[in-house]
Amino acid sequence: MHAHVFQHVPYEGLGSIADWLATRDARISWTRWFDSGAASPESFGGTDLLVVLGGPMSANDVLPWLAAERDAIRRAIDSGTAVLGICLGAQQIARVLGARVFVGADPEIGWWPLRAAPGASGPFADLFFSPIDAFHWHGETFEIPEGAEHLAASDACAVQAFSFGNRVLGLQFHLETISQSVADLVAHSDDHLKPGRFIQSAGEMLADPARFAAANRIMARVLERLAKKQQ
Repeated sequence: MHAHVFQHVPYEGLGSIADWLATRDARISWTRWFDSGAASPESFGGTDLLVVLGGPMSANDVLPWLAAERDAIRRAIDSGTAVLGICLGAQQIARVLGARVFVGADPEIGWWPLRAAPGASGPFADLFFSPIDAFHWHGETFEIPEGAEHLAASDACAVQAFSFGNRVLGLQFHLETISQSVADLVAHSDDHLKPGRFIQSAGEMLADPARFAAANRIMARVLERLAKKQQ
């Protein structure tokens, strides 16, 4: 298996996805957009999975590399590569598919439950059929792209996940998060931790290790489903 990763900042990495890829002896290549001279692959032939990670910037920011990344995501989708977008990555996919990205009603930071969207269907819907405790760190959200399936919602954000066909999945939330991921986010973005209806303290976010393990198990099922669909 060959996975390519689009990374936006050094402190938002693969988390538990790295462990899943290791169990499959996957080869991992990277485009680290924060490095000067970073460039995406010209072609995704031979790439089984593209993972587009999160980041603190907006998909609406006028940054040349954001536009270049969207062009690459479009090439990956058109080539039949399985594509997983997380947080900013999901927002980038939404824009590629013609949907709007915008500031949500409330920032959502910490562990907040997800529920299946009304009428959720499609090849990934069963993965979100019951309440899931997921980690969030976002202030923006997106519309469901035309032709995509709405999969999940939360009290703070009506649109949390969508699938497009059986090889593209956008997740506003982080199932890959490990405790170090949260510690890194707090260290680099603690200015986001202001009082709010859906904002937890660093202590609350790190208090229960079982949350991470449970979310990581769901992430593994998501990846298995994507891998199965692209075989």
